[in-house]
Amino acid sequence: MVNPRQVAIAIVAAHILVFVGTARGDDRVDPPLARAEILSRLSAPDEKPLVQYRALRHLTASTRGGRMAASLDAWTTLDRDGRFTFEVVSESGSALIRRKVLRAALEAEQQSQTPEARDQAALSTANYEFLEMKRDAEHLVRIGIRPRRRHVMLVDGALFFEDRTADLVRIEGELPKRPSFWTRRVHVDREYKRIEGVHVPVAMNSTADVMIVGTSTFSMTYDYAEINGQPVSR
Repeated sequence: MVNPRQVAIAIVAAHILVFVGTARGDDRVDPPLARAEILSRLSAPDEKPLVQYRALRHLTASTRGGRMAASLDAWTTLDRDGRFTFEVVSESGSALIRRKVLRAALEAEQQSQTPEARDQAALSTANYEFLEMKRDAEHLVRIGIRPRRRHVMLVDGALFFEDRTADLVRIEGELPKRPSFWTRRVHVDREYKRIEGVHVPVAMNSTADVMIVGTSTFSMTYDYAEINGQPVSR
C-alpha cells in the first residue's frame, strides 16, 4: 500500500526547478521596449552575469493541510568554478520533510550545476514558444510561454518583464508534465531582482494538488551577502 505521507513529501521535493534568466538592464530611464527587443535581450549575454555568490536561504515546506511542516536556514555558495555548496545553520519541524524535501532541494541544486541541466531549463526558443505580449501593470509586461515538450524542468505560463530595461521580474505557471501519477497540478512562481547591478533569483514558491493528502507547498527565499566577490550593501 502506498504511504500518503511519503507520496506528499516526494511531490514537494519534485517542485525544485532551476530557471536560467539572462535579461539585461541598467538604471537609465528609457521608453518602453517592443516585444522583439525584450526577447532579443532575453537571449543575449548579461552585461553583469551572476558567476559567484554567498546567500542565506530560508526554505519552508508543508503538506497534509499544514499538519506536517518544516523550515531550514542554510548558507549557500556558488564559486567561480560553478561549484554549489551549502551549510545548514538551523532547522525545525518535521524531520521527514527536513530530510526528504528541504535538504533534498539543496542537494538537487548541487546536481543541477551542469551545462546539460541549464540547457534543459533555459528560456530559449529551443525550449519555448514565446506568445503575445500584454501590459500587465505599471512598467511591467507579460509574455506568454508554451513549452515545446513535456518536461518537469519547463513551465507553461508567462514571463513578466520590466518594460524599460527588459529585466525578468517573475516566471509563473504550471508544469507541463506531472512529476508523478499522484500529482494533479503543480504551480510554480519564481522572482528575480537586480542587486548590485546583477540579475539574481530572490524567491521561489510552488504549490501542488496531491491525491489523498491535498495541497503541498514549498518556498525558498535568498538573502545575499556577497555577489560576484563583492559584499552586498545593506
